[in-house]
Amino acid sequence: MGDDKHRCGWCVGDPLYEAYHDEEWGVPVYDDATLFEFLILETFQAGLSWITVLRKRENFKKAFDNFDYKRIAEYQQPKIKNLLLDAGIIRNKLKVNATVSNAIAFMKIREEFGSFSKYIWAFVNNNPIKNKHRNYKDTPANTILSDTISKDLKKRGFKFVGSTVIYAHMQATGMVNDHEVSCFRYNEV
Repeated sequence: MGDDKHRCGWCVGDPLYEAYHDEEWGVPVYDDATLFEFLILETFQAGLSWITVLRKRENFKKAFDNFDYKRIAEYQQPKIKNLLLDAGIIRNKLKVNATVSNAIAFMKIREEFGSFSKYIWAFVNNNPIKNKHRNYKDTPANTILSDTISKDLKKRGFKFVGSTVIYAHMQATGMVNDHEVSCFRYNEV
């Protein structure tokens, strides 16, 4: 981005990645709509790189009705078939179908806990975990906590929410601060 700020090594060199890192990644998110958006994007990222999903984010937003979980929960086969023809998104039938079932499961959690935010943030006692990684390569792909959350989500009907996907979600939504300690965002988030 043409400045002297030290960033986490994983984002350096790509303006889109750097902007995402600087403005969103690791910032605590308590809004259900945004939590759902990240959950859906993380499920599509499974097996792919985040930059692939990030580059298609606006297309996902259009294709999935601005990540409106109420509308997505009502998708029927014609809408699902159209999504699978949309070259602007990742056209994986299992992931598209999982998005619909995850929207339904998401709404059930909201009914039970009052919000998805209350449910998910309770796993960290409503306080972000602040790690002290010197190099992003030292960051784990998953943890015992992400294993626990993954198992609970699966028990509640979620799909494509393995421990690695959930840990990435925790990082993206600020449940865990995995910025490198020398990164300018480490103390900001």
